[in-house]
Amino acid sequence: MTAPTPTDPLRERAERLEADYARRQAAALAMGGPAKLAKRAAPGILDARARIDRLFDPGTFMETGLFSTSANPADRDKSPSDGKIAGFGKIEGREAAVVSNDFTVMGASSGATNGRKIAHVRKVATDRGMPVVFLGESSGARMPDHMGSRGMGSLLGGDGLQYRRMREIPWASATLGYSYGSSSWYSVLSDFNVMRKGAVLAVSSSLLASLAIREEVDPQELGGWQLHSEVTGFADQVVDTDEEALDAIRRFLSYLPSNHHEAPPVAGIPAGSGARMADVLRHLPASRTQVYDMRKIVRDIVDEGSFFELKPRFGKVAVTGLARLAGRTVGILANNPLYKGAAMDTEACEKMTSFIVLCDSFNIPLVILVDTPGFVIGTDAERRRAPGKIMNMMNALALTTVPKLSVVIRKSYGQAYLNMGGGKNSDEFAAWPTAEVSFMDPAFAVKIVHGVDATDPRFPELLAAMNKDNEVWDIASIYAVQTVIRPQETRDYLIRMLDVHQLRHTGGVGQHLMRAWPTSY
Repeated sequence: MTAPTPTDPLRERAERLEADYARRQAAALAMGGPAKLAKRAAPGILDARARIDRLFDPGTFMETGLFSTSANPADRDKSPSDGKIAGFGKIEGREAAVVSNDFTVMGASSGATNGRKIAHVRKVATDRGMPVVFLGESSGARMPDHMGSRGMGSLLGGDGLQYRRMREIPWASATLGYSYGSSSWYSVLSDFNVMRKGAVLAVSSSLLASLAIREEVDPQELGGWQLHSEVTGFADQVVDTDEEALDAIRRFLSYLPSNHHEAPPVAGIPAGSGARMADVLRHLPASRTQVYDMRKIVRDIVDEGSFFELKPRFGKVAVTGLARLAGRTVGILANNPLYKGAAMDTEACEKMTSFIVLCDSFNIPLVILVDTPGFVIGTDAERRRAPGKIMNMMNALALTTVPKLSVVIRKSYGQAYLNMGGGKNSDEFAAWPTAEVSFMDPAFAVKIVHGVDATDPRFPELLAAMNKDNEVWDIASIYAVQTVIRPQETRDYLIRMLDVHQLRHTGGVGQHLMRAWPTSY
C-alpha cells in the first residue's frame, strides 16, 4: 500500500487563488451575458469590448477597472465593470485612452463607480499627454442612484472638472447607439464626433421627452444623424457601421499630435501627390457667376487621398478638413461656390470658427482657399445673429498663432475678405490671376456708386470699368497680396511657405490662446 502524497499548502493556495481570479475575470468579460450580446451581434452592432479591439492596435489594450461593479450592493452581481469599460491602448503605435460604454450592463448608465473610472482615465490621459476616446452609448443617469438630494450631491456633484475642456489633449468620440446624458455631453465636448446611422444623441430619451412635452417624440427626430449632421453640426462625420466609425477615429487622430505640446506627426508622401496640378484650372469655370466644387481643387492640391473632410453636411458653403502637404498635417479652410455661390451664412461661420480653434489648439497650420462674394445678409441672417457669428470667426482667426496661408482663387468681397485671411490676417496672402478683390459685387457697386442698373444702356461700360478695378494686379502693386501665383504652382507654393513659416522657436507649437473656447455655442 502506497503512502498518500503529502499536500502542498502553497500550491493549493495558488490554485484556489487562480480559480477564484479566473471565475471573477470570466464574469467581468461576459458583460451582459450571451443572450444580450447575441442580440446585438445579429444586426452587426459591435459590443463594447469588440469596439475597443477595433480601435486599438492588436494586443495593446490594458484595462483599468475590470473588476469594478456598482456601488449599490443590490446591483453588484449584475453590473460587471459597472457598464463602462476603460483603459489604455495604442493607435498606430501611439498611446491613447478609451471609455467604451457597455449597453448590455444596466444600459451603460452613469453611476458612482464608473464615474470614478472615467475621471481616472481622463486625468491620466491629460497628465501624460495622450488622446482620449469616448465610445458613446448610454441610457443616461442610473436610477434610482441619482434620485434625491443625497444622490445629486454624491454623484452629479462629485467631480467639478468632469466637463471641463482645456484642449491639452485631443478628444474623439463616436455616437454608436442611444446616447443620453453624459454620453452625449462627451460627444459634443469632443474635437471630433462620428455618428453611426441609427444612433441617437440627445439630452434625454424620447420617452422622457414625450412625458415632458406630452406628445409622442420620434427618437430620430429628437437626435438622429440627419439632425446632427445637417442642423446642429454635432456630427463631424456620419457612417453606416461601428467599424467605419472606429476607423474614422483612428484616421482623425493620425493627423493630430498626442497633446498640445507636440507638433503633428509627419507621414510619407503617397505616390501621385500633385500629379493633377498641371491642369488644376480645369475646375474653375470661365465665368465668375458659374459654380464649382472647391473640394476638387483641394484634392488636387493636397497629398493624394489625404483630405479628411469634417462636417460635410453642415454649413456647406464652407469646406473644413484635415489633409497633408508633403506629409505634414494642415487644416483646409475654404469657401465652396457649389452652395449659395459661397455666400457665407451663420452655419458656415460656426463651422469655420470651430475648425480654426481645433487647428490652433493642436498646432496645425491653416491653408485658406478663398472664393466668396461675402456674407449672407437680410432679415433672416440678422435673426440668426450674423454679426456675432462673423465676429466670432474674425476673433478666432486673429487669435490664431499657427501659420496661416491664404490663396484667393476667385472672389473676395467685403468683410469676408478679412475673415478669409485678407489684409494682415494671414502670414502669407497670395492670389491666382483669376482673383477679384473689392468691397462688394461689381454689379451691386455700379448700382450703389452710379445709381444705374442693368436696364440702363450705360451699365455694361460701367460694369466693365468696375471689374477692371477689381483685378488682382492693383492689390498686388501695393503689396497687399504678397504674390500672384500660377494656379498650377499652388501646391509647391504652399509647401514652400510651410517651410518658411515653421514655428522654429517653439518646435512647431503655438500659443493656444483659444484653448478654453467652447466646442459648441
